[in-house]
Amino acid sequence: MILSPRLRQILYIMLKENQIISVQKLADEIKVSKRTVQRELEDVDASLRKYGLSLQSKTGIGIWLEGKSDNKESLLSELKEEDMIDSGDIEERRKLLILEILKDLSPKKLYYYGNIFGVSEATISNDMEAIQTWFEQFNLKLIRKPGYGVALEGSEKNYRIALRKFIDENMDNKIFRNLIDERNRTVIDVIRNKEEENIYNLLDEDILKRVVICFLSIRDKRILRLTDISYIGLLLHITIAISRILQHEIIEPNEELIEKLHKDDDYDLALCLATSLEEEFQIEIPDIEIAYIFLHIKGSKLQYIDEEGMENQSEREELLSFINSMIDAYDESLSYELKQDEEFIVGLLAHLQPTFVRLKNHMMISNPLLKQIKETYSDIFQKCLKAGKLIETKLKCKVPEEEIGFLSMHFGAAVVRLENQKESKRKVNIGIVCASGIGISRLMLSKLNRFLKERADIVTYGKEDLNPLILGKLDFLISSIALDNIEADIVKVSPLLIDKDLEQIDAKVRKYAKTPKKNMAATEFSRQLEQINFTISQIKHIIKEFECIKVNNEIPFDELLVAVTERIAYYNDKRLMIQEDIKKREKIASQVIPEYDFALLHSRTKGVVKPSFSVCLTKDLKEFTDPYLKSVHTVIIMLIPDDEHTKENGAILGFLSSRLIEDNEFLDVIFTGEKEKIRNFISKELKKYFNQYLETV
Repeated sequence: MILSPRLRQILYIMLKENQIISVQKLADEIKVSKRTVQRELEDVDASLRKYGLSLQSKTGIGIWLEGKSDNKESLLSELKEEDMIDSGDIEERRKLLILEILKDLSPKKLYYYGNIFGVSEATISNDMEAIQTWFEQFNLKLIRKPGYGVALEGSEKNYRIALRKFIDENMDNKIFRNLIDERNRTVIDVIRNKEEENIYNLLDEDILKRVVICFLSIRDKRILRLTDISYIGLLLHITIAISRILQHEIIEPNEELIEKLHKDDDYDLALCLATSLEEEFQIEIPDIEIAYIFLHIKGSKLQYIDEEGMENQSEREELLSFINSMIDAYDESLSYELKQDEEFIVGLLAHLQPTFVRLKNHMMISNPLLKQIKETYSDIFQKCLKAGKLIETKLKCKVPEEEIGFLSMHFGAAVVRLENQKESKRKVNIGIVCASGIGISRLMLSKLNRFLKERADIVTYGKEDLNPLILGKLDFLISSIALDNIEADIVKVSPLLIDKDLEQIDAKVRKYAKTPKKNMAATEFSRQLEQINFTISQIKHIIKEFECIKVNNEIPFDELLVAVTERIAYYNDKRLMIQEDIKKREKIASQVIPEYDFALLHSRTKGVVKPSFSVCLTKDLKEFTDPYLKSVHTVIIMLIPDDEHTKENGAILGFLSSRLIEDNEFLDVIFTGEKEKIRNFISKELKKYFNQYLETV
């Protein structure tokens, strides 16, 4: 039967009532005018005759359906079935129904919602049952009482969590990408588009504008270093909180939480924000609301790492130990190599601190790239689920997939970087510009290095780094953000580098690889000669200054450092620098590796001016007895000057480090304790490195 949604609703009410009903009452129940009801009923007789029914009316009394009970039941059943089949996109309607309930918490009858969506009361009733499970995940309950209507029941805190979750689930990923350059302005622009029902109807545009003004007045580095997703999340949280406070709806007090948070050094930032908001909105913000603002800041992801923001030393060491366990759980076969990746360890350390804050306080985080991560890096995601189980055990709470997705970025970057270490050679010069946080930018770099292998030399840049000198050295740029007014060949990509992006990049590399090189100017040739001579000088120094140090078996670790540095450095202040830098590196992740029977002590330090490679063994060539050294037979010391040549020096010593693992003969030679024999072997290996290096200049 072809009937309009409104006419189906009118007939449904009449059949349910099964008695005389006034046109005015019908109009009131479906929230339309009396004339609209009359117009809908004008041509209904022809359709009703197919069911043996007719529309009857009596002036001053009302209207009713005349016919046998069986015929009425038949029509009622068909109306219900049609509502279930012919009511548009059911999932979309139910999503919008959740939106309507979140927008207005006052009780509403089923007729009210049926009128909004043009379906019957029965259909809305079925929808309510279907969406109940969505609310239940936040400990909220839809209460339905005859004569009362439908209302949402639960705590204010849980209501706000549901509100944020709904926004996160339905926010277009394009919005996040547009927020990178002008994130404050773009938030406002997005919500101005109210041509259709969308999630931004949940937000008060005026309140959001004024919250943004408060943010702009506070130029604190702790706000500025938030990732874009975390920044927008904090804006949304505060906008929702201010809206609710203005309606005199406050989160339930928690004195224990407030007392604990007051002691944190970063609490002053939440107080500063709260003061600005109080002045702007002329309200008093309760302590519990300030506490949750603080928790959102503390639990936010960061664009870069601030060493000063780390927890105290004992907590740091505990977290580092936990990271080692996570790496073992992720993949034991890769655990040794992953633990040597200082960039990965430091990045994961910075990531886990706010993650633990979020999980302990049951705070959500949006991960708009989760679907792509699960599809593109499914193996890494599955392994990270194992690491996530350790977090669940430690914190006694569930780790959502959004958090596993962010872990996958860090582990994925490290794994791809590990596989690519020996493959990258320079042909085409490429710059990556990315502002999506620590994990994703490294993932892009590592994936491209692995994909292009020896075909390109790739460097990451911030947008502000792109000066004419840098651009002049690059063939083209790869960027996940808008680069307006940058005069360069730019390939715009997704942060996760999907197959389509890789095809574009591959075509671009092929193009530039075939392009004849520019005539090399004398200055460029001189620069190349200087690079080669510099590398020769560094290699010669490593070979010439190689030390094979012999000490007593029982020497403590600290004294071993003293004995080693006395042979490496001439001045006491330099020795102390080296000792402190090695200890600092050890605190990040111990480099004592009993599986390979050696300790690899390496660090970047101002205690040396050239790279250094030395070994330390016991006088009788037996194992060290100090518990810290775990009975290894040799200690290898590699030092890189802390200067502008870190990349070049790191490549040389990194090559030797790889050879220690790849070539058993290298360690066998070291274990002999014969200085010249070891020196000769090092010379042979560095010759291999130099020959490879010449091909890349």
